Amino acid sequence: MGDSNYSKAYIQALIDELKTSKIYTDLQCAAQVDLAKPTLRLSELKKGVLNGLVNSGWDRKLRNAIYRFLQTNPKLQAPTPPPEHLKEPLVYLRKAQQSWEKRILKSLNSMCTELNIPLARKRPEKDQKEWAQKWTELGIDGPDLSQIRPVYAPKDFLEVIIGLQNPNYHGSDTPGFYHLWGIVQVPLKVKDIDELRLQYSDMSINQCQSGIDDAQDIPSELFEQERVKLGKKVISANHGPLAQEFSKKGCPTSMRATLWCQILAIEVDEIDILYYEQLKTNVLQHELLVDSLLYKDVKLTATNDDQYFVFEDFLYQVLLPFSRDTHVLKHFDYNSASPPKSYIRGRLGMEEFAVNYPPNGVIPFHGFAMYVAPMCFLFKETITLYYVFREMYIRYFFRLHSISSHPQGIVGLSLLFESLLQTHEPDLFFHLKSVGCHPLKVAFKWLVRAFSGYLSSDQVLLLWDRILAYNSMEILAGRFGGFNNITSHSIDPVKSLLQMKAPCFVHGAQRTKRPGAGSSQREAFCQ
Repeated sequence: MGDSNYSKAYIQALIDELKTSKIYTDLQCAAQVDLAKPTLRLSELKKGVLNGLVNSGWDRKLRNAIYRFLQTNPKLQAPTPPPEHLKEPLVYLRKAQQSWEKRILKSLNSMCTELNIPLARKRPEKDQKEWAQKWTELGIDGPDLSQIRPVYAPKDFLEVIIGLQNPNYHGSDTPGFYHLWGIVQVPLKVKDIDELRLQYSDMSINQCQSGIDDAQDIPSELFEQERVKLGKKVISANHGPLAQEFSKKGCPTSMRATLWCQILAIEVDEIDILYYEQLKTNVLQHELLVDSLLYKDVKLTATNDDQYFVFEDFLYQVLLPFSRDTHVLKHFDYNSASPPKSYIRGRLGMEEFAVNYPPNGVIPFHGFAMYVAPMCFLFKETITLYYVFREMYIRYFFRLHSISSHPQGIVGLSLLFESLLQTHEPDLFFHLKSVGCHPLKVAFKWLVRAFSGYLSSDQVLLLWDRILAYNSMEILAGRFGGFNNITSHSIDPVKSLLQMKAPCFVHGAQRTKRPGAGSSQREAFCQ
């Protein structure tokens, strides 16, 4: 890292991060153990300690920690821009995000006023004991949700994105200007098909993929056996970059959980277990309005899904502690959003009495629980599931519900989707528009949820394999575009959803033909 690729400030930030992490203390303890060995000569002290750490596998753990930092912390520009530019460089998008946050808070406060309930309160001792006893069965006796409504849904967020306008951009017929044919009118640069083909070359249609084809010129059984054999070697190496490279062709089902943990650098230890127990204690002791929002969301989404309803209790055990986790606040350093603030009663407007609400700074929306649901198939232990979800959220999912110019933000993904669909599926694009149904209005909620709840769970997990493998969410929009690098099997379900959804938007006057036998099923899907 002594090359010019990384600035001194960036390297120093990495060192500071490592010094405050658990691995730094563990390395010191391991080094002291090696120092105490009687066979170690004083003349070979440094070399002996280093060899001891390498032989014990600490060099690989240190590399994984450094790799995680590189993945989650973008390079610092020289000179370093101000903090607000690190969050979002475009002023008009920054203002739009702030306006959207105020709208969310207004909706939350209105609910508090209408229902006469506080944002937070301490649970009575009796309730605390009841919650502790039923922690693994939280779905049986939940709170009264009849008057609770989601703060916002993806369709509300789409209206805001459609209304975004760059005040410095004016389209015209003069040379040098181009028209934005989609409904998102923000002129951001997105990748073209050639760039995507290069980036996703390992997903070329002539390459075998785990879980998608599993058969080209090679019998499926033989291909799967070879992938499992190679996967075992990758797992035994316990190296994040190696696991990430292997996952570019998909993860074998039996190895997916382990590979994801290696890519995300997650190794649950006693401290992690203790931290989760502290979060659980906070849930037992204090009731938040956000708890009811999470309950309502799980009831409206996961419990109504044939694939995920069995995981209802599992979801509560992840989402409720997540709302109390202040570690999540760290992602606001590079997120265009800011954590909402509340004030201690009687101290309104006094900044010294302001607190983040909820403690993790994330107000759940309709569909938020679906970020967790597919992962319930992977992990038997709630704590491991919790830390994997938390890492997935602060790396990727937060970008799907905040306004930013980041290429992997929801605005950029929406533009990429429209661009790919117009270019490579023009007939489908024109057909949808001709029946009064703009494609993005159909697809937006799929993008916001990363397809969770819309594709089958195995398809969602295969898709998320690639998000982790390429450290990019552009594959979400790429599924629509039909670009030749992605195997056709991965595109067909999405195109089918678009084609199936289109008739729902035809106005009554346009429906001149009598519905066929399959119309009732299609109508049910459209609602």
